[in-house]
Amino acid sequence: MPLPDGARSPGGVYRGARGGGHTNRTFVFDDGRCAARQPGAEDGGHGDGALLDTASLKMSDLDAELVPLPPRYRFRDLLLGDQSFQNDDRVQVEFYVNENTFKERLKLFFIKNQRSSLRIRLFNFSLKLLTCLLYIVRVLLDDPALGIGCWGCPKQNYTFNESSSEINWAPILWVERKTALWAIQVIVAIISFLETMLLIYLSYKGNIWEQIFRVAFILEMINTLPFIITIFWPPLRNLFIPVFLNCWLAKHALENMINDFHRAILRTQSAMFNQVLILFCTLLCLVFTGTCGIQHLERAGDNLSLLTSFYFCIVTFSTVGYGDVTPKIWPSQLLVVIMICVALVVLPLQFEELVYLWMERQKSGGNYSRHRAQTEKHVILCVSSLKIDLLMDFLNEFYAHPRLQDYYVVILCPTEMDIQVRRVLQIPLWSQRVIYLQGSALKDQDLMRAKMDNGEACFILSSRNEVDRTAADHQTILRAWAVKDFAPNCPLYVQILKPENKFHVKFAEHVVCEEECKYAMLALSCICPATPTLITLLVHTSRGQEGQDSPEQWQRMYGRCSGNEVYHIRMGDSKFFREYEGKSFTYAAFHAHKKYGVCLIGLKREENKSILLNPGPRHILAASDTCFYINITKEENSAFIFKQEEKQKKKGSAGQGLYEGSSRLPVHSIIASMGTVAMDLQNTECRPAQSGGGSGGSKLALPTENGSGSRRPSIAPVLEVADSSTLLPCDLLSDQSEDEMTPSDEEGLSVAEYVKGYPPNSPYIGSSPTLCHLLPVKAPFCCLRLDKGCKHNSYEDAKAYGFKNKLIIVSAETAGNGLYNFIVPLRAYYRPRRELNPIVLLLDNKPDHHFLEAICCFPMVYYMEGSVDNLDSLLQCGIIYADNLVVVDKESTMSAEEDYMADAKTIVSVQTMFRLFPSLSITTELTHPSNMRFMQFRAKDSYSLALSRLEKRERENGSNLAFMFRLPFAAGRVFSISMLDTLLYQSFVKDYMIPITRLLLGLDTTPGSGYLCAMKITEDDLWIRTYGRLFQKLCSSSAEIPIGIYRTECHVFSSEPHNLRAQSQVSVSMGDREDAREAKGPWGSRAGTGGGGSTHGRHAVGGDSAEPPLLRRKSLPWARRLSRKGARHTGKAAAEWISQQRLSLYQRSERQELSELVKNRMKHLGLPTTGYDEMNDHQNTLSYVLINPPPDTRLEPNDIVYLIRSDPLAHVASSSRSRKSSCGNKLASCSPETRDETQF
Repeated sequence: MPLPDGARSPGGVYRGARGGGHTNRTFVFDDGRCAARQPGAEDGGHGDGALLDTASLKMSDLDAELVPLPPRYRFRDLLLGDQSFQNDDRVQVEFYVNENTFKERLKLFFIKNQRSSLRIRLFNFSLKLLTCLLYIVRVLLDDPALGIGCWGCPKQNYTFNESSSEINWAPILWVERKTALWAIQVIVAIISFLETMLLIYLSYKGNIWEQIFRVAFILEMINTLPFIITIFWPPLRNLFIPVFLNCWLAKHALENMINDFHRAILRTQSAMFNQVLILFCTLLCLVFTGTCGIQHLERAGDNLSLLTSFYFCIVTFSTVGYGDVTPKIWPSQLLVVIMICVALVVLPLQFEELVYLWMERQKSGGNYSRHRAQTEKHVILCVSSLKIDLLMDFLNEFYAHPRLQDYYVVILCPTEMDIQVRRVLQIPLWSQRVIYLQGSALKDQDLMRAKMDNGEACFILSSRNEVDRTAADHQTILRAWAVKDFAPNCPLYVQILKPENKFHVKFAEHVVCEEECKYAMLALSCICPATPTLITLLVHTSRGQEGQDSPEQWQRMYGRCSGNEVYHIRMGDSKFFREYEGKSFTYAAFHAHKKYGVCLIGLKREENKSILLNPGPRHILAASDTCFYINITKEENSAFIFKQEEKQKKKGSAGQGLYEGSSRLPVHSIIASMGTVAMDLQNTECRPAQSGGGSGGSKLALPTENGSGSRRPSIAPVLEVADSSTLLPCDLLSDQSEDEMTPSDEEGLSVAEYVKGYPPNSPYIGSSPTLCHLLPVKAPFCCLRLDKGCKHNSYEDAKAYGFKNKLIIVSAETAGNGLYNFIVPLRAYYRPRRELNPIVLLLDNKPDHHFLEAICCFPMVYYMEGSVDNLDSLLQCGIIYADNLVVVDKESTMSAEEDYMADAKTIVSVQTMFRLFPSLSITTELTHPSNMRFMQFRAKDSYSLALSRLEKRERENGSNLAFMFRLPFAAGRVFSISMLDTLLYQSFVKDYMIPITRLLLGLDTTPGSGYLCAMKITEDDLWIRTYGRLFQKLCSSSAEIPIGIYRTECHVFSSEPHNLRAQSQVSVSMGDREDAREAKGPWGSRAGTGGGGSTHGRHAVGGDSAEPPLLRRKSLPWARRLSRKGARHTGKAAAEWISQQRLSLYQRSERQELSELVKNRMKHLGLPTTGYDEMNDHQNTLSYVLINPPPDTRLEPNDIVYLIRSDPLAHVASSSRSRKSSCGNKLASCSPETRDETQF
């Protein structure tokens, strides 16, 4: 509605301005809006006074109408400001005006403000204590015998008469109060009264009666108003006033003061402490009230003293009741009854609250005291749920290091403590060092309880038993972020499950990705047997005492060598390596192993952060280098004993007869109880074990027993400095050119053209780039499917492809990003092209396009949909043409209602494959390590039962590796990722363990760093005889560093009597690796089937007369004794042998049935049955890993030696032609059937 000119509307002001011959009118609102108006009639215009449509006006028109103000006016406004403009348009708004009132300011000072309120309550508490103290002073100064009466009245004496039933109330009503004492009490009463009335006024909320009938207000009025009245009525100054009741007001003030104190310092103290303090104050108030009340009432009776009354109250409340002091008059007797009733009501409530808080504290764990955090060192373990296995693995590994014995472990877990965990933490060994706190890492309060900012380290572990492992990783990431935000200086040790989530926690000091390590380890196990066992033993802390009391030679050697770990030391400070300064790495490695028995595997330059494994002979050692070596213990804990040369000669000549198919104990002996190794240092100038003469640096002549026929050259010395003319490392690039020029022997087909390069597509962020064998052109997705043909090829089974090498089959639930790390180590550039094995992924679910895009560039990688528990799927994917089957734990089975049942399906499926395909090497991943005893389970195997008893005995002795003697684990057939948890724990003391492990597994490729591979010892290589000579041979010829042996032995266990042993042998049936089986062609039938076939290329086991020296017959009485099945007499043993023979025949018929089942399914699927060998499970073997065995360890046929081979690309530019020709001469005698195995 338009407004008339000059009119004023609510919320607006009309203002007009003249100048320049025309009128400019503007309507200004309070909010700053303005609207232009036309000139009205009063200005001579013809407008009708209506508002213009402001939307139709243009800015140019408005600017033209607005005339600038005169300069004089604008300058004045600039100096003085336009008062009218300010008054009309600008409004100053004041906020929180309600707090400006006098009442609100008082409330803010007395109640709301924490610090000022704390001071007020502290003052009030002091006043109440002062009144109680003044009451005690008045009692001590008052004597009723001197007279009783009001102030200013004549005093009367009173004597108690027990025979009289009447009570004289005068001693109860009147007391003697000195004038000075009265004045002080009056002043205190006035202050208390005024404070109480002020607080009543400030806390008034509309109901005055609620304030008046409060107990605290009533007590305050009783103790203050009478004193104020005595000011105006002097005779009442001696009136008794129960001032001792102020103790309850003091208790109330103390509770409020503690609450304000917690709010003021923003720190929550223990609720347990508060409750104990309140309970103590309640007891004190009860005793004080009873003491003062009884003493005063008994003024009319026996006139008890204050001390006597206190004694009576203590005796009464403690329910002792001696009866020597009793109240004489009924008022005091009534008071005693009232006090007892109050105690019976109040104290149980207080104790109930205390017990409840105690139980809650037991659940939550309380706090880690700040004083302890500042004086002692502690680490924090953050987990989603804490299981007993995880806890014991962490504690055993963490406290295995001597310098960590004084550390505390604070566990922060959101769930309530498990019963088993509670039982373990009550053991004195752990109860003094482990503190369990129930709380979340996402809450600052809980992190403060754990004193995260003072922690030495924080371990954040993922819950691998969750069905959704991605969600478990997300929780871990949030915990890591929360800890880093709260305590940025606390080192983080994070465990991640999925590799795609690793980059979220890259800020952490140490990160272990479970799936990366798992798949890389399983992939290497197909090339280097028992790689999981090798890595597990390296990352576990052990003293090498396991199995030392066993009569079994292999258990003593295996247990002793399991104590080897990786250590580091600065070369200039080392007695092991200091003398090799300025010499080549290979020279130092060989002579350190020869002299001290330590294995030098790598180093790190001072100016470089990268660790190099076996950098090669061209690397010259410097005093500032950090050396990494494998040994029983670190050098600092070693004592050196130099023996005389003649004593060593005598000992060496006497030891010649000790090697009859077995290895002697290590030269160096351990003093495990003291944590120190005493090392017998062999004189490097005399090696009796090396036949042929000369010092350690001279050539070793070939033994005469191996000299028939063509003689081989002796072992060359290891040079101090590399010489390119004599050092000819086997460069794998030359192998590639050799493969390209050499056609296939049988089919006449040329080797497929592969290129070297980096994979173009990585499935996740953060994968380390690795140079690999790649296809020149990416394979179409349809060609990756093994069991279905496409327009590019018509192959529908593994046989049709005609692969030259054996298959590697991986059974997994889904094609996760971690599976990419299984392929990369098997396609790395340093793997010879002719030794690449086809990889078949047997997946339960179809892979997505992202995964196929990542693997389509790799040669001979296929996938197939199927399950490991489906026989048809196994046959279609070519299991009869495979040497290795890897069964990966499925995520959907990792959680079960009953613990340890998550592996049930996997174990049964693998057991079925073990029975159907006994010659297949199966590597299985389990969720729980304790379930490995069920792998390849044989219920009536006495030797396995004996090993079970040995495991229990080792566990009772406190071993961290009690499961190491289980045959599947020792042979590398079973693996659990939880075994690698110790890798993260060890990194707290050894920060280099994670990089070294990743280099060994091929997850990281540092330029100049070597890689892990394996070679096989054949009959033709036994002229080297010992591991020390093999070390020299490898160092001098190809610059390779051996780190261990994978040994397979024929192991016979029999219960038959001695006169029947020649007729038969009943032994442990155990599916072994390809190194202990009969030789078989790549795709045809085995070369010599049955028990009496040929033994060419493989170590066959049977009744051959040449084999008994290798049999460990010492195991027979030991196994009988442990399994309690020893033969008491010949008749019983003969009957037992007969029963086992019958069982063997039964098993043979059972195997025939299984064979028929497999062949029928193959015929039904249209597959040829020629490759199936159903009778190849007679090998009676056991396999185990020897890490860094002593130099005088005898080599045996079929030993597989773990090697760290130097980087073939480190020195490619120099002398490539000479290396190519020399490698051709070296590999000319190698068997083309071996996979990555160097032969001599």
